[in-house]
Amino acid sequence: MKLSTTYLGLKLRNPLIVGASPFADHLHAASQLQDAGAAAIVMRSLFEEQIDQEQRALVHHTESVAESHAEATSYFPAVADYQLTPDHYLRQIEQLKGMLAIPVIASLNGCRPGGWTGYAQKFAGAGADAIELNLYQLVTDPSRPADQVEADMLETVRSVTGAVKIPVAVKISAFHTSPANFVRRLEDAGAAGVVIFNRFYQTDFNLEEMEVQSLLKLSDQSELLMRLRWLAILSPHSRGSLAATGGVHTADDVVKAILAGAHTVQLVSVLLQQGPRFLSVLLNDLQHWMREHSYESVDQMRGAMNLSRCPDPAGFERANYQRMLQSWRV
Repeated sequence: MKLSTTYLGLKLRNPLIVGASPFADHLHAASQLQDAGAAAIVMRSLFEEQIDQEQRALVHHTESVAESHAEATSYFPAVADYQLTPDHYLRQIEQLKGMLAIPVIASLNGCRPGGWTGYAQKFAGAGADAIELNLYQLVTDPSRPADQVEADMLETVRSVTGAVKIPVAVKISAFHTSPANFVRRLEDAGAAGVVIFNRFYQTDFNLEEMEVQSLLKLSDQSELLMRLRWLAILSPHSRGSLAATGGVHTADDVVKAILAGAHTVQLVSVLLQQGPRFLSVLLNDLQHWMREHSYESVDQMRGAMNLSRCPDPAGFERANYQRMLQSWRV
């Protein structure tokens, strides 16, 4: 039975990747994950704002840009609040590569084109096997059209992929008018793969303090459903790799993502809850499911339930939507 897969051109021993998280901050934790069966590890993100803060601090000899742009930037963490400074981040890549046998994927997180994308070259120079480019933004300006938002994203992708020889995966949100078309354009811009989807952390209102309150909630299995839908839609047409992230907590979740078309799945929340050793449980359960269903390899499973099996996916979706709504009775 073959669990091996190829992601971003990298040969992996199985489809289980540790997603961007604090695990890669610590060499011991990263080593435990590798020993438990992780096929690759993604480092936490280095943020556009963090890079800009440090660059401005060097120029203006200040610790934070909040002093010079208080209204716009005081919401962001101070330089000292980030877990890894840009220089420390590069050293961490080198240390992880020196200790681990599995691929190390560095992560850049930004929302607009700019000089911060130059860190992609530094990641490659430090030994990263690939880069995950996290395009996280929430557009609140009503004068900014959707096509301009995506044009800026594509420019950012081109600036990164054009600067490095290592593969680049782009992590996107589900909130695009035509995700399938956008993924195709990302591939045209040089992306070797797409990670589906970024988790937007929602804020709440604190009614006692009359303030906006930030909440950190780990994923649950219900989040996988949106990923399955779009993996199934994208996989028949995608030229690059597809990774699912968000909502994968059991071996059945792993199986579903692969059947929908994923090359890999990324795990974070379940490992924070269960610990690194849970990876070996998932792998054992995955192998058991494959034996029970007569699959000899992960490659054989991939895409077996994607929408290429459906002659009219749009029509099916509309019909299923109507059927579900009409099923309710009061």
